[in-house]
Amino acid sequence: MKRFVDLFEQLTPQAVARLGEVYAPGVQFKDPFNELTGVAPVQRVFEHMFKTLDNPRFLVREVVGDRRQCFITWDMQFRMRRFNRAPQSIRGASHLVFDANGLVLLHRDYWDAAEELYEKLPYLGGLMRWLKRRVNSD
Repeated sequence: MKRFVDLFEQLTPQAVARLGEVYAPGVQFKDPFNELTGVAPVQRVFEHMFKTLDNPRFLVREVVGDRRQCFITWDMQFRMRRFNRAPQSIRGASHLVFDANGLVLLHRDYWDAAEELYEKLPYLGGLMRWLKRRVNSD
C-alpha cells in the first residue's frame, strides 16, 4: 500500500514508466472512462492525463486495508488546459486488490464524473446542474 501511495502522490509524466513497479502485469483497471487490462494500457491512461491536464496530482486522504486489499480516498488536483483554467479538484476513491507479491491486480476508481467534472464544463455544466435540480427529491 505504501509503495502505491508514494508513487501516486509523486506521479509525474516521467514516473508513469514506473507503474510496473506497483501493478501486476495483468492488472485490471476501471474508472468512469476506462476499463482495461495490463500495465501498458494503464500507463497510457496516465500519459493521457498528463497531456490533457496541467499539473495533475493526487493527494491521498485515507488508506484502509491490509496486505490483500485496500480502499484509498483521494483528491486529484489539476487545471484544465481548455475551458476553465481555475484550479479544479476531483474527490474519489480507489479499491485495490494485491497479489502475493504486493502488486496491484485490481484497481477500480470510484468518483462522480457528472458532479466532479461535467458540471464544471461550459455548456454541458449548465445542463448537468439543471438535470441534477430536476431529479433532486427536495
